[in-house]
Amino acid sequence: MAVSCIKAVFETNIEKVWDIVTSLEDYSWRSDIKNIEILECERQFIEYTKNGYATKFTITVFQPYQKYEFDMENDNMEGHWSGVFLYRDGKTTIEFTEHAVPKRWIFKPFVKLYLKKQQSRYVDDLHRRLEHQ
Repeated sequence: MAVSCIKAVFETNIEKVWDIVTSLEDYSWRSDIKNIEILECERQFIEYTKNGYATKFTITVFQPYQKYEFDMENDNMEGHWSGVFLYRDGKTTIEFTEHAVPKRWIFKPFVKLYLKKQQSRYVDDLHRRLEHQ
C-alpha cells in the first residue's frame, strides 16, 4: 500500500475552502477533471479525467468544516482518501492523506509518485481557485 500526505495553508475562511473541495457541481477549477457524475446514491460519484478515465468514489465521512473522507476505486487501484480541515487565526489548513493499493503488480513502484503528483496538482488548482474569488 502506498500512502501520500499533503498539507497546505490558505489565508481564507474554512467555509470557502470546504465548499470548494466538497462541491460535486462546480469542478471547473480542477485542471484534471472533465466531468463528475453523481450516482443515484447521493454518497457516490464518478470523476472522469480529461482523457475519460473513470474513478468511482464513495463518501464515508462528511463532517462539515472538519473532515471529509471517501473510498475510491478504478481499474488500476483502490484506496481511501481523508481530508482534515482546521481554521485558526484567519487561516485554513488542510491535510489530505491518501492510501492506495495497485490492482496490478506492474503499477506498484509508481503508485506513491502518482499520488504525490495528483495531490500537488489538486492543491495548486485549489490555490488558483481561491485567488480568483
